Amino acid sequence: MKNLPGLDNVQTFLALAQELNFRRTAERLALDQSALTRRIQKLEGELGFRLLERTTREVSLTQAGQRFYQDNAHLMAQYDAAVQAARRIAEGKSGLLRVAYMAFAATELVPSAVARFRRAHPHIDMQIQYIRTQGQKIALANDEVDIGYMIGPFDHSEYHSLTLTTEPLYVVTPRNHPLLLRPVVRPEDLADQDLILGDMREWEEYRWRLNDMFSAEGIALRVTMEASNTLAQLGLVAAGLGVTIYPESLIGFLGRNVEVRQIMDPRFRHRTILVWKRSNRSPQVQAFVKLAKAVVPGG
Repeated sequence: MKNLPGLDNVQTFLALAQELNFRRTAERLALDQSALTRRIQKLEGELGFRLLERTTREVSLTQAGQRFYQDNAHLMAQYDAAVQAARRIAEGKSGLLRVAYMAFAATELVPSAVARFRRAHPHIDMQIQYIRTQGQKIALANDEVDIGYMIGPFDHSEYHSLTLTTEPLYVVTPRNHPLLLRPVVRPEDLADQDLILGDMREWEEYRWRLNDMFSAEGIALRVTMEASNTLAQLGLVAAGLGVTIYPESLIGFLGRNVEVRQIMDPRFRHRTILVWKRSNRSPQVQAFVKLAKAVVPGG
Protein backbone atom coordinates (compact mmCIF):
# COMPACT_ATOMS: atom_id res chain seq x y z
CA MET A 1 0.00 0.00 0.00
CA LYS A 2 1.31 3.41 -0.93
CA ASN A 3 2.39 5.54 2.02
CA LEU A 4 0.11 8.44 2.92
CA PRO A 5 1.52 11.95 2.64
CA GLY A 6 3.04 13.48 5.75
CA LEU A 7 0.86 15.52 8.10
CA ASP A 8 3.15 18.56 7.90
CA ASN A 9 2.75 18.78 4.14
CA VAL A 10 -1.03 18.40 4.35
CA GLN A 11 -1.23 21.17 6.98
CA THR A 12 0.93 23.35 4.76
CA PHE A 13 -1.43 22.83 1.83
CA LEU A 14 -4.47 23.64 4.00
CA ALA A 15 -2.92 26.95 5.01
CA LEU A 16 -2.07 27.77 1.40
CA ALA A 17 -5.57 26.84 0.24
CA GLN A 18 -6.95 29.35 2.74
CA GLU A 19 -4.54 32.14 1.84
CA LEU A 20 -4.12 31.41 -1.92
CA ASN A 21 -0.92 33.40 -1.62
CA PHE A 22 2.57 31.93 -1.21
CA ARG A 23 4.06 34.97 0.54
CA ARG A 24 1.30 35.29 3.15
CA THR A 25 1.27 31.53 3.74
CA ALA A 26 5.05 31.45 4.20
CA GLU A 27 4.81 34.27 6.76
CA ARG A 28 1.94 32.51 8.55
CA LEU A 29 3.91 29.27 8.82
CA ALA A 30 7.27 30.97 9.49
CA LEU A 31 8.79 29.39 6.37
CA ASP A 32 10.67 30.85 3.45
CA GLN A 33 8.82 30.64 0.15
CA SER A 34 11.21 28.12 -1.35
CA ALA A 35 10.60 25.70 1.54
CA LEU A 36 6.85 26.21 1.15
CA THR A 37 7.08 25.47 -2.57
CA ARG A 38 9.09 22.29 -1.92
CA ARG A 39 6.48 21.03 0.53
CA ILE A 40 3.64 21.55 -1.94
CA GLN A 41 5.61 19.92 -4.75
CA LYS A 42 6.43 16.94 -2.53
CA LEU A 43 2.76 16.57 -1.54
CA GLU A 44 1.60 16.67 -5.17
CA GLY A 45 4.27 14.12 -6.07
CA GLU A 46 3.12 11.78 -3.29
CA LEU A 47 -0.52 12.14 -4.31
CA GLY A 48 0.08 11.82 -8.03
CA PHE A 49 -2.11 14.78 -9.01
CA ARG A 50 -2.00 18.57 -9.01
CA LEU A 51 -3.61 20.56 -6.21
CA LEU A 52 -2.88 24.10 -7.41
CA GLU A 53 -2.98 26.22 -10.53
CA ARG A 54 -0.32 28.94 -10.49
CA THR A 55 0.14 31.95 -12.70
CA THR A 56 2.35 34.98 -12.25
CA ARG A 57 -0.61 36.82 -10.70
CA GLU A 58 -2.68 34.28 -8.73
CA VAL A 59 -2.97 30.88 -7.13
CA SER A 60 -6.12 28.76 -7.36
CA LEU A 61 -7.17 25.25 -6.48
CA THR A 62 -7.75 22.55 -9.03
CA GLN A 63 -11.00 20.60 -8.72
CA ALA A 64 -9.02 17.81 -7.10
CA GLY A 65 -7.39 20.37 -4.81
CA GLN A 66 -10.79 21.74 -3.75
CA ARG A 67 -12.01 18.27 -2.77
CA PHE A 68 -8.72 17.46 -1.05
CA TYR A 69 -8.96 20.69 0.93
CA GLN A 70 -12.58 20.20 1.99
CA ASP A 71 -12.12 16.65 3.18
CA ASN A 72 -8.81 17.27 4.94
CA ALA A 73 -9.97 20.47 6.62
CA HIS A 74 -12.75 18.40 8.19
CA LEU A 75 -10.33 15.62 9.15
CA MET A 76 -7.87 18.08 10.70
CA ALA A 77 -10.64 19.64 12.76
CA GLN A 78 -11.54 16.16 14.03
CA TYR A 79 -7.89 15.39 14.66
CA ASP A 80 -7.46 18.58 16.68
CA ALA A 81 -10.62 17.79 18.68
CA ALA A 82 -9.30 14.27 19.34
CA VAL A 83 -5.97 15.66 20.59
CA GLN A 84 -7.73 18.11 22.90
CA ALA A 85 -10.11 15.44 24.22
CA ALA A 86 -7.23 13.05 24.90
CA ARG A 87 -5.28 15.84 26.64
CA ARG A 88 -8.28 16.63 28.87
CA ILE A 89 -8.58 12.95 29.79
CA ALA A 90 -4.86 12.76 30.59
CA GLU A 91 -5.23 15.84 32.80
CA GLY A 92 -8.38 14.52 34.45
CA LYS A 93 -10.51 17.16 32.74
CA SER A 94 -12.63 14.85 30.62
CA GLY A 95 -13.83 11.29 30.36
CA LEU A 96 -16.44 9.46 32.42
CA LEU A 97 -16.74 8.99 36.17
CA ARG A 98 -19.27 6.44 37.46
CA VAL A 99 -20.32 6.92 41.09
CA ALA A 100 -22.53 4.53 43.06
CA TYR A 101 -24.16 5.32 46.40
CA MET A 102 -26.29 3.67 49.05
CA ALA A 103 -29.31 5.33 50.65
CA PHE A 104 -27.65 6.98 53.66
CA ALA A 105 -25.12 8.83 51.49
CA ALA A 106 -27.84 10.32 49.26
CA THR A 107 -28.91 13.13 51.58
CA GLU A 108 -25.72 15.16 51.95
CA LEU A 109 -22.45 13.39 51.14
CA VAL A 110 -23.10 12.55 47.49
CA PRO A 111 -24.95 15.76 46.46
CA SER A 112 -22.27 17.98 48.02
CA ALA A 113 -19.37 16.10 46.44
CA VAL A 114 -21.02 15.81 43.02
CA ALA A 115 -21.92 19.51 42.94
CA ARG A 116 -18.37 20.56 43.77
CA PHE A 117 -16.87 18.07 41.34
CA ARG A 118 -19.03 19.28 38.46
CA ARG A 119 -18.07 22.89 39.15
CA ALA A 120 -14.38 22.01 39.25
CA HIS A 121 -14.44 19.56 36.32
CA PRO A 122 -17.23 20.57 33.92
CA HIS A 123 -15.79 18.51 31.05
CA ILE A 124 -16.09 15.20 32.89
CA ASP A 125 -19.29 13.26 32.33
CA MET A 126 -20.76 11.66 35.45
CA GLN A 127 -23.09 8.72 35.96
CA ILE A 128 -24.66 8.61 39.44
CA GLN A 129 -26.67 5.57 40.44
CA TYR A 130 -28.15 4.02 43.56
CA ILE A 131 -26.76 0.55 44.32
CA ARG A 132 -26.99 -1.21 47.67
CA THR A 133 -23.66 -1.89 49.40
CA GLN A 134 -23.33 -5.55 48.37
CA GLY A 135 -24.24 -4.66 44.80
CA GLN A 136 -21.56 -1.96 44.76
CA LYS A 137 -18.88 -4.48 45.65
CA ILE A 138 -19.90 -6.60 42.68
CA ALA A 139 -20.11 -3.57 40.38
CA LEU A 140 -16.63 -2.40 41.41
CA ALA A 141 -15.19 -5.87 40.86
CA ASN A 142 -16.72 -5.96 37.36
CA ASP A 143 -15.53 -2.41 36.54
CA GLU A 144 -19.14 -1.27 36.14
CA VAL A 145 -18.58 1.68 38.50
CA ASP A 146 -15.44 3.60 39.43
CA ILE A 147 -16.15 4.56 43.01
CA GLY A 148 -18.82 3.80 45.60
CA TYR A 149 -20.33 5.20 48.78
CA MET A 150 -21.16 2.20 50.93
CA ILE A 151 -21.67 1.00 54.48
CA GLY A 152 -18.40 0.18 56.20
CA PRO A 153 -16.13 -1.22 57.16
CA PHE A 154 -14.75 -2.92 54.05
CA ASP A 155 -11.20 -4.25 54.14
CA HIS A 156 -9.87 -5.83 50.96
CA SER A 157 -6.35 -5.85 49.53
CA GLU A 158 -7.54 -4.86 46.04
CA TYR A 159 -9.48 -1.77 47.15
CA HIS A 160 -8.91 1.56 48.79
CA SER A 161 -11.39 2.26 51.58
CA LEU A 162 -11.76 5.76 53.02
CA THR A 163 -13.97 6.44 56.03
CA LEU A 164 -16.00 9.60 55.43
CA THR A 165 -18.29 9.66 58.47
CA THR A 166 -19.01 7.73 61.63
CA GLU A 167 -22.35 8.93 62.95
CA PRO A 168 -24.57 7.99 65.90
CA LEU A 169 -27.67 5.87 65.49
CA TYR A 170 -31.13 7.09 66.45
CA VAL A 171 -34.34 5.30 67.29
CA VAL A 172 -37.27 6.68 65.29
CA THR A 173 -40.65 6.37 67.02
CA PRO A 174 -44.27 7.42 66.60
CA ARG A 175 -45.24 10.62 68.41
CA ASN A 176 -45.91 10.14 72.13
CA HIS A 177 -44.14 6.78 72.22
CA PRO A 178 -43.16 5.50 75.72
CA LEU A 179 -39.45 5.52 74.78
CA LEU A 180 -39.63 9.30 74.56
CA LEU A 181 -40.31 9.48 78.30
CA ARG A 182 -36.92 8.02 79.16
CA PRO A 183 -34.15 10.50 80.00
CA VAL A 184 -31.85 8.62 77.61
CA VAL A 185 -32.34 5.67 75.26
CA ARG A 186 -29.82 2.84 75.53
CA PRO A 187 -29.46 -0.31 73.37
CA GLU A 188 -31.12 -2.51 76.01
CA ASP A 189 -34.25 -0.31 75.86
CA LEU A 190 -34.91 -1.64 72.36
CA ALA A 191 -34.83 -5.31 73.35
CA ASP A 192 -38.61 -5.67 73.50
CA GLN A 193 -39.57 -3.17 70.82
CA ASP A 194 -41.30 -4.10 67.58
CA LEU A 195 -38.84 -3.06 64.89
CA ILE A 196 -39.59 -1.96 61.34
CA LEU A 197 -36.47 -2.38 59.23
CA GLY A 198 -35.51 -2.42 55.57
CA ASP A 199 -35.91 -5.75 53.84
CA MET A 200 -32.89 -7.99 53.42
CA ARG A 201 -32.82 -7.65 49.63
CA GLU A 202 -32.13 -3.90 49.75
CA TRP A 203 -30.88 -3.37 53.30
CA GLU A 204 -28.82 -6.50 53.87
CA GLU A 205 -25.55 -4.83 54.88
CA TYR A 206 -27.23 -2.39 57.27
CA ARG A 207 -29.26 -5.19 58.83
CA TRP A 208 -26.11 -7.24 59.44
CA ARG A 209 -24.36 -4.27 61.02
CA LEU A 210 -27.30 -3.68 63.39
CA ASN A 211 -27.44 -7.36 64.28
CA ASP A 212 -23.73 -7.38 65.05
CA MET A 213 -23.98 -4.35 67.34
CA PHE A 214 -26.99 -5.59 69.29
CA SER A 215 -25.76 -9.19 69.42
CA ALA A 216 -22.54 -7.97 71.04
CA GLU A 217 -24.76 -6.65 73.86
CA GLY A 218 -26.71 -9.90 74.09
CA ILE A 219 -29.80 -8.34 72.51
CA ALA A 220 -31.86 -10.08 69.84
CA LEU A 221 -33.71 -7.67 67.58
CA ARG A 222 -37.42 -8.32 67.17
CA VAL A 223 -38.15 -7.39 63.56
CA THR A 224 -41.90 -7.52 63.05
CA MET A 225 -42.24 -5.67 59.73
CA GLU A 226 -40.05 -4.91 56.72
CA ALA A 227 -40.19 -2.31 53.96
CA SER A 228 -37.90 -1.68 51.03
CA ASN A 229 -37.58 2.11 51.31
CA THR A 230 -37.39 4.81 53.96
CA LEU A 231 -40.75 6.41 53.13
CA ALA A 232 -42.59 3.14 53.64
CA GLN A 233 -40.74 2.49 56.90
CA LEU A 234 -41.58 5.96 58.20
CA GLY A 235 -45.23 5.55 57.28
CA LEU A 236 -45.40 2.32 59.27
CA VAL A 237 -43.65 3.94 62.23
CA ALA A 238 -45.92 7.01 62.16
CA ALA A 239 -48.93 4.67 62.16
CA GLY A 240 -47.77 3.24 65.51
CA LEU A 241 -46.75 -0.19 64.20
CA GLY A 242 -43.24 -0.11 65.62
CA VAL A 243 -39.96 1.80 65.71
CA THR A 244 -36.95 1.88 63.41
CA ILE A 245 -33.26 2.80 63.63
CA TYR A 246 -31.58 5.32 61.36
CA PRO A 247 -28.19 7.05 61.23
CA GLU A 248 -27.96 10.74 62.06
CA SER A 249 -27.66 11.76 58.39
CA LEU A 250 -31.35 10.94 57.83
CA ILE A 251 -32.77 12.63 60.92
CA GLY A 252 -33.33 16.00 59.25
CA PHE A 253 -35.44 14.41 56.51
CA LEU A 254 -37.99 12.46 58.56
CA GLY A 255 -40.90 14.88 58.72
CA ARG A 256 -43.25 15.85 61.56
CA ASN A 257 -45.07 12.57 62.21
CA VAL A 258 -42.22 10.80 63.99
CA GLU A 259 -39.87 11.53 66.89
CA VAL A 260 -36.20 10.62 67.34
CA ARG A 261 -33.83 9.91 70.20
CA GLN A 262 -30.14 9.12 69.99
CA ILE A 263 -29.07 5.67 71.16
CA MET A 264 -26.63 6.64 73.89
CA ASP A 265 -23.79 4.21 73.38
CA PRO A 266 -20.52 5.16 71.62
CA ARG A 267 -20.36 1.76 69.92
CA PHE A 268 -23.69 2.24 68.15
CA ARG A 269 -22.55 4.19 65.16
CA HIS A 270 -22.92 3.97 61.41
CA ARG A 271 -19.90 4.26 59.12
CA THR A 272 -20.02 5.55 55.54
CA ILE A 273 -16.99 4.75 53.42
CA LEU A 274 -15.74 5.56 49.94
CA VAL A 275 -14.30 2.59 48.03
CA TRP A 276 -12.43 2.31 44.74
CA LYS A 277 -10.06 -0.16 43.11
CA ARG A 278 -6.36 0.22 43.80
CA SER A 279 -5.73 -0.48 40.12
CA ASN A 280 -7.96 2.46 39.10
CA ARG A 281 -5.51 5.37 39.05
CA SER A 282 -7.48 7.64 36.75
CA PRO A 283 -7.08 11.37 37.48
CA GLN A 284 -10.85 11.84 37.70
CA VAL A 285 -11.15 9.23 40.46
CA GLN A 286 -8.34 10.86 42.41
CA ALA A 287 -9.91 14.29 41.94
CA PHE A 288 -13.29 13.03 43.15
CA VAL A 289 -11.78 11.38 46.23
CA LYS A 290 -10.11 14.68 47.14
CA LEU A 291 -13.39 16.60 46.84
CA ALA A 292 -15.37 13.89 48.64
CA LYS A 293 -13.03 14.28 51.62
CA ALA A 294 -13.26 18.06 51.47
CA VAL A 295 -17.05 18.17 51.89
CA VAL A 296 -16.90 16.12 55.10
CA PRO A 297 -16.50 18.20 58.30
CA GLY A 298 -12.88 17.87 59.33
CA GLY A 299 -12.03 16.23 55.98
